[in-house]
Amino acid sequence: MAIATAERPTATGIRTHNALAAGQLPRGSAWMVLAGGLIFSSTFFALLAAAGATAGFNIVGAVFVGTVLFDIVLYALSRIVEGPRRALDRLVTSLVSTAFIIALLPLISLLWTVLIGGLARFDVTFFTQSMRNIIGDGGGALHAVIGTLLITAMTTLISVPIGLLTSIYLVEYGRGALARAITFLVDVMTGIPSIVAGLFTFALFAMLFGPAVRNGFMGAIALSVLMIPVVVRSSEEILRLVPNELREASYALGVPKWLTILRIVLPTSIAGIVTGIMLAIARVIGETAPLLLVTGFTFSMNYNLFEDRMMTLPVFVYTQYTQAAGVSAQGSIDRAWAAALTLILIVMVLNLIGRLIAKVFAPRRGF
Repeated sequence: MAIATAERPTATGIRTHNALAAGQLPRGSAWMVLAGGLIFSSTFFALLAAAGATAGFNIVGAVFVGTVLFDIVLYALSRIVEGPRRALDRLVTSLVSTAFIIALLPLISLLWTVLIGGLARFDVTFFTQSMRNIIGDGGGALHAVIGTLLITAMTTLISVPIGLLTSIYLVEYGRGALARAITFLVDVMTGIPSIVAGLFTFALFAMLFGPAVRNGFMGAIALSVLMIPVVVRSSEEILRLVPNELREASYALGVPKWLTILRIVLPTSIAGIVTGIMLAIARVIGETAPLLLVTGFTFSMNYNLFEDRMMTLPVFVYTQYTQAAGVSAQGSIDRAWAAALTLILIVMVLNLIGRLIAKVFAPRRGF
């Protein structure tokens, strides 16, 4: 049954629509109520922090109380204007939204804590200097940022071709015992602890070059052991989603199988593949244990992956936090938080780049 809308004449004779008189809340009212609840709760917790009742601004409490207020106020407004039936529907919808926001609270708390702790040293000096000859405050993490980018790039260069080709084999060619064995081994590798990957790489290079060798390439090999199974599993699932009708249409036109994969299957699934690769990179870029074993740490710049030790951001955070002592303890802790914030921002930028690549190279829909 259609709901009649109420209109009233104005001084100019033009009739205007009145949503409240029509028995319904205006469009976007739920968002306005949510924003109002978050603003009210944030103000309340800010006043508590200013009065010294809490140890700083409690972002988790502010978001939680704001969402609860959103549920109560929206239900009350909807019951007054729209009636009990529509109010109950809005209440259930708002409770689902509240459950989603509550699930995000740990992430919100993490981001807020890292942001507050990292802004103290998030300056130009932090990104233009290394820790060479630095004792106490000052210094930066340029050597760690460069090391992280180089090792992650080499890891991606090793892992993506191997993982993607393996997934293509499993989906397009793999049959029988060999395919089942590869799938089983990939599943086993997915659960390998990161420290085991580091020990494996250390043992391999110690056997070939001696126990004293440490370099960035060893870190890339260790991270590849962790990244390859993630790429394989994510790419395999995406490739299986490509409709068989597309392959059959290509075969019917006489296109060979390898060219069908190259020109039909991969372009169709490129968005999902890139997303899986970005998730795999985010999985390994923050690993600390294997890099402590095989790359070590240094206070100086090193652009050569195949020579000498190399610092990375996760190891930088670990060393700065564990070595915080004396009068310069706060400076080390500030550098650790700033490095953690930098690592989160790098992952965010990589994901944005991945989404942009997927959008550019994804097949066009429609005509």
